[in-house]
Amino acid sequence: MTMSDPIADLLTRIRNAQRAGKRWVDIPASNMKKRICLILKEEHFIRDIILVSDDLQGMIRIFLSYDHAGDPVIEGITRISKPGCRVYAGATDVPRVRGGLGISILTTSRGVISNKIARRFNIGGEILCQVW
Repeated sequence: MTMSDPIADLLTRIRNAQRAGKRWVDIPASNMKKRICLILKEEHFIRDIILVSDDLQGMIRIFLSYDHAGDPVIEGITRISKPGCRVYAGATDVPRVRGGLGISILTTSRGVISNKIARRFNIGGEILCQVW
């Protein structure tokens, strides 16, 4: 069975694993998912990622972050642009999330980047998700 929205599946697996208090979660690998995970790591929303090879497409193991009280670092993670309704933002309209406490992840002509980098490069694109 094919998956209609692999990005939403990635976000849902992260959300569910954190609510269950898991240390890590495995997801099927793709280049887009790898880049999204690297952005989450750069912004300290997750601890680390490793690539686990298998006979198929491979897996990404995401090590989740929790604070000193044991609460998840990611309070919310939502999909913005969906396969049925794409959401785009111009260079001047790139959204801020929670007054700068969160990030938006965009896919642009320069690849998958965070809203902070998009503002620096002055480019817009499709808003994939928001994390805070």
